[in-house]
Amino acid sequence: NTIHRSQYSMVVPSASKISRNRRRNRNADILAVMSVTVIAVGAAWVLASALLSRSSSPETKIQPDSFLDAPAKEAAGGGPEAVAEVDDEGSGTRGEMHLSAKDMLVNPHIMYGTAWKKDDTGDLVFKAVHAGFRFIDTACQPKHYDEPGVGFGWKMAADQLGLSREDFFLQTKFTSVEGQDPYNVPYDSHAELEHQVRESVIASLRNLQTDYIDSLVLHSPMKTMAETLRVWKVLEDFVEEGKIKQLGISNCYDPVKFQRLHQQAKVKPKVLQNRFYKDSNFDIELRSICKSLDVEYQSFWTLSANRHAFESPDWKAIASKKGLTPQTLMYAFMMTLGHTPLSGTKNGGHMDEDVDVMLRFQHGEKVLNERDVSRLSALLGVT
Repeated sequence: NTIHRSQYSMVVPSASKISRNRRRNRNADILAVMSVTVIAVGAAWVLASALLSRSSSPETKIQPDSFLDAPAKEAAGGGPEAVAEVDDEGSGTRGEMHLSAKDMLVNPHIMYGTAWKKDDTGDLVFKAVHAGFRFIDTACQPKHYDEPGVGFGWKMAADQLGLSREDFFLQTKFTSVEGQDPYNVPYDSHAELEHQVRESVIASLRNLQTDYIDSLVLHSPMKTMAETLRVWKVLEDFVEEGKIKQLGISNCYDPVKFQRLHQQAKVKPKVLQNRFYKDSNFDIELRSICKSLDVEYQSFWTLSANRHAFESPDWKAIASKKGLTPQTLMYAFMMTLGHTPLSGTKNGGHMDEDVDVMLRFQHGEKVLNERDVSRLSALLGVT
């Protein structure tokens, strides 16, 4: 077939069209570059704002540098990889109020208990302080407590809230070898008893990031009174040095043993911390002894051992009338008796409720009258 050149003849655009096309392409390139620049700048601004907001917000997740300290981790059997994060539930402070343990100590209060919280300890203590707790209980017993986590939690919260060490009441315990995990003892289990006590107290000071302990409690009586007094003597030495402010004992349900310790000790026990439950007849005799000797009675397992009472319609009716929950009514009952209950809640909302009832007592409100106390005692089985 014959191919005519005219079929494939090239059409050459004019010079003016070429110029217009070049200008159009150049303008498109400029717009594209501008669009990319605007997007990049916007993304950078959003990222920077997010980072700035996280760094200044109480919701910041913080990796505690203190947990990287090898001696502290070794003493406590390894520090938890805890984070401090406050969510919307129970995250608030108490408005313009400055809550300080040194001012609250003379009035009824609730202590935050930290047993069984494991790797969440630091986070929960951080939240508890934000909710308003200033009294914190722990132990140098890695089996059930994370003492370094407590140290991180209170310190980080204090830094954020502008609180000082004097605004807190830190209580910890010496636990004998029998109460420790044999594979994770925070001191030399083969050393002399006195040396074990000294190592434990030194570890507690380091774990709690403090140079003094407000209250050091013997976790339970030793096998013999002689051993108990040996431990006590070492703790008394720390009191004389100013490293410990007061001493106490826990899990002591024998009035004779407690009175004997009080009689023989140079530094008298100022705290008795016991489980508050029916099996010990609610420590009626011991609580009376504590009152006569000016010893603070602290209760743990306060809610867990008495849930039967909370289910009573009468208990619920009193709680409703007082503007309380059945649980915070129990704490109000204990504080009305002059005792200090421990709250171990992990729930932010419950932390707020616990602090609210505590503040009602701090402000001098008479939440329960004698008739209320008598009725609640009967419902609990306290006779």
